[in-house]
Amino acid sequence: QVQLVESGGGLVQAGGSLRLSCAASGRTGSYYAMGWFRQAPGKEREFVAAINWRGDSTYYADSVKGRFTISRDNAKNTVYLQMASLKPEDTAVYYCAATPRGYSGSWYYASEYNYWGQGTQVTVSS
Repeated sequence: QVQLVESGGGLVQAGGSLRLSCAASGRTGSYYAMGWFRQAPGKEREFVAAINWRGDSTYYADSVKGRFTISRDNAKNTVYLQMASLKPEDTAVYYCAATPRGYSGSWYYASEYNYWGQGTQVTVSS
């Protein structure tokens, strides 16, 4: 089992920045690919970003490309999501997730992730 705990959410004005963290514990292993998803009220959970276990390949949703950066520190068992130029439409609960699947094409789909955090709220005011 892997436990994931997100932190760093909050209220920010449009154009501002936030950094989310996701700390992993339990049977952690650097071979897990990690992803960030978000879910706004009344909407389905959507892919935001993913990173491979080495941290040298990253993937982003078109809606956040160029504004968000995913990274990881395997020595600290932590994944980060640096968010910049935030927009009101970025408002959502943000979840981190872990998957042992090595095929990057699967990392865009929530169903491919085995472990999830409890989520952290990000609210962007206009």
